[in-house]
Amino acid sequence: MKTCLLCLLSVYSIICFSQDVAKLNVFEAKMDEFLAQYVVDGFVDYEQIKISSENLTKLVTSIAEMDNSNFNDAQKIAFYINSYNLLVIDQIVSHYPSSSVKDIPGFFDRIKYRIASKEMTLNTLEKELLLKAYKDSRFHFVLVCGAKDCPKLWDKSYKADIIEEQLENRSREVLNDPIFLKETDRGIGLSEIFKWNRFEFDGKKGAIRFINGFRNEQINLDSDTYYYDYDWTLNDVRFANNGDSATGNNSYRYVTSASIPKGGIEVKLFNNLYSQVEGQGNVSDLRSTYFTSSLSFLYGTSNRFNIGFAARYRRVFNASLPSSPFNIFESLSAPDGRQRISAFGPQIRWAPIEAWSNFSIQSQFTFPLGSQLSGSENSPFLDWAGPVFWTQFFNDKSIGDKFSLFTEIDLLIEEIGGAGKANRVSTPMTVILSYFPIKNVTLYGLAGYSPYLASPYDYFTQFGLGAKFQLSPNFEIEFLATDFSNKYLNSINGSAATYNFGLRYSR
Repeated sequence: MKTCLLCLLSVYSIICFSQDVAKLNVFEAKMDEFLAQYVVDGFVDYEQIKISSENLTKLVTSIAEMDNSNFNDAQKIAFYINSYNLLVIDQIVSHYPSSSVKDIPGFFDRIKYRIASKEMTLNTLEKELLLKAYKDSRFHFVLVCGAKDCPKLWDKSYKADIIEEQLENRSREVLNDPIFLKETDRGIGLSEIFKWNRFEFDGKKGAIRFINGFRNEQINLDSDTYYYDYDWTLNDVRFANNGDSATGNNSYRYVTSASIPKGGIEVKLFNNLYSQVEGQGNVSDLRSTYFTSSLSFLYGTSNRFNIGFAARYRRVFNASLPSSPFNIFESLSAPDGRQRISAFGPQIRWAPIEAWSNFSIQSQFTFPLGSQLSGSENSPFLDWAGPVFWTQFFNDKSIGDKFSLFTEIDLLIEEIGGAGKANRVSTPMTVILSYFPIKNVTLYGLAGYSPYLASPYDYFTQFGLGAKFQLSPNFEIEFLATDFSNKYLNSINGSAATYNFGLRYSR
């Protein structure tokens, strides 16, 4: 009886395995047809794929539903390589038109894809399921990340029965390509792929030893070597004949107007120090200073919709001159100063138009925390006594390879049903022109104007300069100083300025 059961189980396993392999073979054949149609000399016709995306959708569904639990190593390797390359194309198409995968937040490390019924990022697929599992450096030359300086995308699928031959031949083609391995007056230009994985290749000399294993003409180990800047311009047929980068340093920036991808998070702490002098700086004039620390948290419930919360902490200090704006960080006591966490509430961000990946709408509704926030005889104004509704419309547009234009239009309703029982409504507008001199650095100029929808008419303006430093793909710091003015300050010859410091973490 046991023997019969074992035989039946064996037959069942063989049948299931045969079915799984048959599905893999069909997937590889369909991918051959897809790549042959849309890949030209390593470049991809994303526009045409987006117009007729049915075949791509079917292939992505096959990746998600494939059962690879019984695959051997060769079958898994071929399946994972094909999945990586196809999912890169799929994500680019979903955000198309775009100039670079760097314009898509979380492309490699936050957006999750379904592969053989498991959800994972592209980084997990590459680093865990391929590189860590099989320890084969040739994978770097067959996995294509959607950029011009990636190895060229092959117009054929990788197949389990000849995967070893394909890995060897493709690595040989890439490492003999003068576009990928550059010989210049500076020496031998190595792709930053070798820099990112320098421990795997044992530095530059180790990389040369590895490369020589595939080269037709050997490279001297004592040759001068350097890592050339990686061109993240999309490997789009639109850019195939453009020798220059279409994105340049622009491609390294974090796009603040984009939504958070599914499963990702963004934590932002923005600190604003506002100080005004009522008068022309005489000893009898009053300095009023506010420090506001705004905490924002967002989680990606989908690639286009995020939820989270916003909180606000404030300090206020009023003092006669001479005094410094930074006196606000000293001990505070009534009637001149006070502090507290003053507001908290829900927040959402939504990217309503799929094709506009850098346009989003963010709304928050914060509730006051504490009593007498609007002030009394013994304490100054700290915050609004009623709820605040704030909706922001963000858009970011690249201008060439080193500039971008950010625009923001807001609807801000303050003091909703508060102590004053009168809503304060304004529509702040902000324009920021950014310049990217080098990788991961942004310099920008800001102009803002906000009319208040009330009678008599009121407004404020501000102009400033700022800088952002992307210390890592996940962490950014920001500095900003502005000159601030409004109708009241102009009427008394007063002056005001803001000093800002921001931190952003995302993954």
